[in-house]
Amino acid sequence: MTSTMRASVLTAPSTIELEERPVPEPGPDEVLVRVGSVGVCGSDVHYYRHGRIGSFVVDSPLVLGHEVGGTVAAVGSGVDAGRVGQRVALEPQLPCRRCRHCKTGHLNLCPQMQFFATPPVDGAFCDYVVLPADFAHLVPDTLSDAAVALCEPLSVGLWANQKGGTRAGSRVFVTGAGPIGVVSAMAARAMGATDIVVSDLVESRRERVAALVGATAIDPREGFDAGDLEADVFLECSGAVPALRDGLRAVRPGGTAVLVGHGDDEVMLPVTDLQVREVTLTGIFRYVDTWPTAISLAATGRVDLDALVTATFGLDDVEAALTSDDDPSSMKSVVVVGE
Repeated sequence: MTSTMRASVLTAPSTIELEERPVPEPGPDEVLVRVGSVGVCGSDVHYYRHGRIGSFVVDSPLVLGHEVGGTVAAVGSGVDAGRVGQRVALEPQLPCRRCRHCKTGHLNLCPQMQFFATPPVDGAFCDYVVLPADFAHLVPDTLSDAAVALCEPLSVGLWANQKGGTRAGSRVFVTGAGPIGVVSAMAARAMGATDIVVSDLVESRRERVAALVGATAIDPREGFDAGDLEADVFLECSGAVPALRDGLRAVRPGGTAVLVGHGDDEVMLPVTDLQVREVTLTGIFRYVDTWPTAISLAATGRVDLDALVTATFGLDDVEAALTSDDDPSSMKSVVVVGE
């Protein structure tokens, strides 16, 4: 192992530079992971283009990328040396583990949370990263490097469905057939939903989610009456206000609506209608304890994560990966690091 590594760094909006940096050293209870593949997330793209997401502002050089898989290269004190060489999927969140939220099973809400590729914490568009050993989850050799990395977005889909109460026989309505909408639909199917309807404006995305999930894919502009759907669970994955309003009308009385995608900070809602129909409206923020389920679903073939990948790039071509969504037929780009 060399003492330096490559890192693809966001140095200014729309500016990526490849740098040489020291290889980090694992501390107590940590592992050093040789990065294999990193999925490109919409948040990476937003930081690249705008330099901020809400209150999170990139005010110094930042390594993007938080959908990560790799191989344990070294361990810190307190970690079994037998872990070296294990292939792992990385859970990219670093909670304090001491606050009330962490101790009551809500570590995703930890006010001291540090998260990969969220200012000021660097992500994984680089050769090596360190993280707590228990957040480096063992994966079987049958999974591709890309699938290992994409356990992260699948975790988002699983958490959304858990919050929505998806179960055997559920009817689930998903707005938005981008990557998160598709993995949310995949997770819904794996959790037992029998009737899945997905809306999107882009034909290629509707075709893809229909093929991958067996969902009924609709164009919301073409004679769709949301009030007829009577969905048990509504997952809003687009961030678009019209989609949110359609979905709220689509939920049956007593059903649940989950805000997954990020859109406007403030939106007018039909409060009286939601109240009298006792519709539960909630949101999600990342995930809790989803990796074992995500890995199992991918390893058993119940979710085909490789089918999401539409393009791959090298670490020296991260900028192209971050702009690949300019093509409306793009679904998920992956940066291959470990070659």
